[in-house]
Amino acid sequence: MIAPSAAADVARILVVDDEPQLRRLLDISLRAQGYHVLTADSGALALAQWAGQGADLVILDLGLPDIDGQDVLRELRTLSDVPVIVLSVRAHEAEKVQALDAGANDYVTKPFSVPELMARVRVLLRARVAVADVRHVYDDGHLHVDFDRRQVLLDGQVLSLGRKEFGLLAILIRHAGRVVTQPQLLREIWGPSHDQDTHYLRILVAKLRQKLNDDAAAPRWIVTDPGVGLRFIGAESHSES
Repeated sequence: MIAPSAAADVARILVVDDEPQLRRLLDISLRAQGYHVLTADSGALALAQWAGQGADLVILDLGLPDIDGQDVLRELRTLSDVPVIVLSVRAHEAEKVQALDAGANDYVTKPFSVPELMARVRVLLRARVAVADVRHVYDDGHLHVDFDRRQVLLDGQVLSLGRKEFGLLAILIRHAGRVVTQPQLLREIWGPSHDQDTHYLRILVAKLRQKLNDDAAAPRWIVTDPGVGLRFIGAESHSES
């Protein structure tokens, strides 16, 4: 899989806040707009919800009872580029800058206007759909990956990839040019309970490289950062050759 996500026609929104009244307000407001809503009252539950069911957008409070929202945000960013709207009473500029630097897409201060928040949700979801529409195919002239059809061609020849092999390739392409850590890959492919099983990943990478005719010592596509993770170089590599 590329990342947990909802059905294409109904956006899934995860609301993370420890105030029951606010969760209920947002649940009602978002459902009235046609969204599927998940809720969590703690950071740990939020991360478990995301890992298990996915989300197309997260509304995140910073003042959670177990894990600070800034830490939840950083953890989400190691897992996904899902849009995150921070919703917090913390109005200091330093808090806003910290959250935005950590990867938040927007920052809304409590108390807030529900119609304005709904408008911000719509803007981010539209932007996410637009990005997804232009990233459904990767092609650098040698390697062609059609994410919708789950088809991979190498120099015009169809490759037979297993589900996890395709999932690994898709994750790396989605983060092209960026090191994707071993724990992130293990969580996305095998689940949150396998983030220490690095031998699974070594075997899978070896199989994928063999099918791509990709030499680890002189990689065309997949570069290993020892002890850290993997990086997809793709077009960047071929443009220099």
